[in-house]
Order: sequence, then structure tokens, then C-alpha cells
Amino acid sequence: MPDFWRNSGFHLLERRSDGLLAPTDDFLRAYFLRPEMRPVEESGPNERALHDALLDDPRRDIAPAVLAGIEDADVRFNYEVVLDFRRRLLLAGSVERCYLDIFRDARITVPPLFLDQLAQIMLRNVLDGTDDGLLARAGELLFREQKIHLDDGAIMAADDETVSHHVSGSAYGSLGRLIVEAQTPVRSVNLEVLDRDNAAAYWPRDQRHDFVISLNYGRASLDALARVMEQWIGHLLKLVVRIRPLRQIEDERWVWHVGLDADATTILNAMWRGEAVDQGDLRRLLCLFRLEFEDARLTRPEVGGRPVYLALAMNDQHLVRMKPQNLLLNLPLRQGM
Repeated sequence: MPDFWRNSGFHLLERRSDGLLAPTDDFLRAYFLRPEMRPVEESGPNERALHDALLDDPRRDIAPAVLAGIEDADVRFNYEVVLDFRRRLLLAGSVERCYLDIFRDARITVPPLFLDQLAQIMLRNVLDGTDDGLLARAGELLFREQKIHLDDGAIMAADDETVSHHVSGSAYGSLGRLIVEAQTPVRSVNLEVLDRDNAAAYWPRDQRHDFVISLNYGRASLDALARVMEQWIGHLLKLVVRIRPLRQIEDERWVWHVGLDADATTILNAMWRGEAVDQGDLRRLLCLFRLEFEDARLTRPEVGGRPVYLALAMNDQHLVRMKPQNLLLNLPLRQGM
């Protein structure tokens, strides 16, 4: 089976008997080896001593006075952030529990970059053993921002960082700019579209993030996204759900929905309330899904086993910033689940 996303940190973790990922010393040490944590020529002796101590023992308790002694205020702040994140990881005992605990807090202080890294690591665990490159590429939507290109009814998603790399001229010069300006179809700028017939091509390029996928109804990549979301929920919540793409919501008894991003949440809320929704907002809705629980008894009484509708939308810059935590926190589960 392909061994993919080797730069995610997954290989530095230890899989427990329950399938969850426990932090190791090497995983914790990697955070202190990040560029913003490494001492530079101007670093003071206190900063250097702390860095050496944490590389030697990444679980070492650090007294507030030691942090206060760091000479540079920005560096001191970086250490406070990373040490707080380390505290959360060790307290939770697993990456999965840490992720859930972070979002259940009233105030989220963990940097978005770290949250995306955790999402990628957990997805790597979820998808371990797969040989379907479409599942892995669809999974990227859960932790990497996507640039959407619309062309004659086609909805194409490309990695936004990759597109920006093109725009900067450091990759393919003006090709990425053509996508951003929405003047030329994705296929004509040599960004390959990944589909069922070439899904295996993903594996040699799994860390390049340079494949485009279709989010159109009926395409294999949209079904792959549904399968990824099923496995995401199954792994983190231990629930069996079935998710299938929809063309539209036709349900007079629509009782619950979950937006997969901020824009989709706003649009779905307005639709559910029966408010008039601007056509421009409706056009930003890219795809819809229907989620059903295998065991309806797990849902709230007022839901009564009815389906949950999901939606993914782009913002006015044609960007999709998916919030996979919404699938974990906003489902209509009975109290105590």
C-alpha cells in the first residue's frame, strides 16, 4: 500500500491499541525544530539554553520564570504557544482527543496551522492502507485551502497554495495567474485533473498538491469526498454514517444541516429559515450531501432519525476553507454522545 504524506508527522506518532495516535518524544521535538523556534545568530543565552533543554527532553516542565527570561518578546510568545499546544497534547493523550478538546473550548488559542496539521495527521491515520489516490486527494480539502475555477458548468478545485506558487512566478510563471483571473480552464494550464481512471498517479506526487479535482455532482472525486467524511466521523466519533452527494435539497421536513465552511453555514441557515437567498450566494454553493445515521437512536429526539444536509461553498474570492471540525461538533447527537 502507498506510504503517503510522509511530511505530515504521522510517522512520528504511535498508534495505540484503540487506533488513536499518541504523541512521542520525536513528534514533540519536531515542534521545537520548526524554523520559528530555532535560535538564530542574535539569540540570547537564555533562549539557546531553553532550546537545547527541550531538544534533549521535549516533555520537560518549563517554569514561568524560564520563559520570562527569554530575551526576545516574539520568541517568548512562540514558546508560550508551542508549550501550550504541547500541554494540550500530553493532557489529551492522543492527537484525536486533543483536536476535539481544542474545539470544545470556548476560546481557541491554537494556531490554525497546527490545527490543519492535526487534521492531516488524523486523515493519514484514517486512510492508512488505502490504494485509492482519489480518497487522498479529496481528503486534502479538509486541511488545505482550495481555489475554485468555474468553467461552463464545471466546478474544479485546485490547491490554493500551489496556484499562488504559480502566480508568484516561482513555478510556472503566468499559468497559475490564468487560474486566479479565471480566464482559462484549469486543463489548459497543465494542472492535471485527477479522476477514477488516473487515480494511481496521485501517489508519486502526494506531497506536491498539484492535482485538480471536480466537485460536480456525479463525479468520482465528489463521491470520494463523501467517503472521506464518513471515515472522518467514524474514526473520531465512533459513529457509522452514510453520506451521499445531492443535486439539491428537496425535503419538506428539513430539520438539520451542517455547513462545511463559514459561507455554506450562512447560506444554509437562510435557506432553512425560508429567507430569500441572493442568486449570487446560491451560485457559491458548490456541492450538497445527505448524511444518515446507521443508528437513528443516537440522534436528538427532535431530529428523529431524519437526514442531515451538508453543504460546501466558496467565498467571494472563489476560495474554499473547509472546517472539518463542524462534522464532529455540529451533528444532532443525543446528549452524552
